[in-house]
Amino acid sequence: MDEQLCYVYAVLGSPSAALERAALADVRGVAHAPVTLVHSGAVAAGVSAVPRDEFSEAALKVNLEDLRWLEATARAHNLVIETLTEHTTVLPLRLATVYVDEHRVREMLREHESDFTALLDRLTDHMEWGVKVYAEVPRQPPPVPSDASGPADETDPGRAYLRSRRHQRQAREDVWRLAEEAVQRTEYQARGLAVQHTRHRPQQGGLAQVPGENVANDAYLVPRRLADEFRSRMLHAADGLPGVRVEVTGPWAPYSFAVPLATDERQKGARQR
Repeated sequence: MDEQLCYVYAVLGSPSAALERAALADVRGVAHAPVTLVHSGAVAAGVSAVPRDEFSEAALKVNLEDLRWLEATARAHNLVIETLTEHTTVLPLRLATVYVDEHRVREMLREHESDFTALLDRLTDHMEWGVKVYAEVPRQPPPVPSDASGPADETDPGRAYLRSRRHQRQAREDVWRLAEEAVQRTEYQARGLAVQHTRHRPQQGGLAQVPGENVANDAYLVPRRLADEFRSRMLHAADGLPGVRVEVTGPWAPYSFAVPLATDERQKGARQR
């Protein structure tokens, strides 16, 4: 029984042998495995041989719940994709896309070759940019303005607390309103520059990893020649909006715009004998 499976990172146009050597000579992918290309017609796939006991369907159900394993695998997966992106246009596949062997990968490439080539042509000379809008909501209640009820509050802690919370709620609503305005600005400023836009779920909890609350988490597909103007426009989208921050990341491989294989398709190799 074969103890290895074929892990697939991305699909790309079939490169020359020289480019293949230059791009992948020193790269190590998931499980610290060398990366090679499987060719079929006009396309190819970046692959690694990985241990079955770690990447079989049953093993992945367990490992994908292990945050340490997941982080290490995701880092290696993305490293391979970003390395390939430095040399050519790629269609990134989802994390843990696994087939039984290289023969099954060639079958997949042959079956979807026309779709892959059309998508590669559309994405050539385009990159993905991430745009996140954050509302930096005050964590402490703002100072309560003095008014006619001030002296009474000094002797009534409960009233003072409720009044303080009311002002805190108002401050939060004000910041979120400004953040929504920033989101509208980013969408407007992207017109004429980005050729495609998608909205992801806002990041929360440990995924956010930065101050503030993530109001919008967008991805834009932008021609390389317009990248500098796009980034500049996005970075100024929150100008004059206190408590709001716009974060721009990229350029990335077009993760959000490379249509992935359906779940049943991308895993069928690992389920078949």
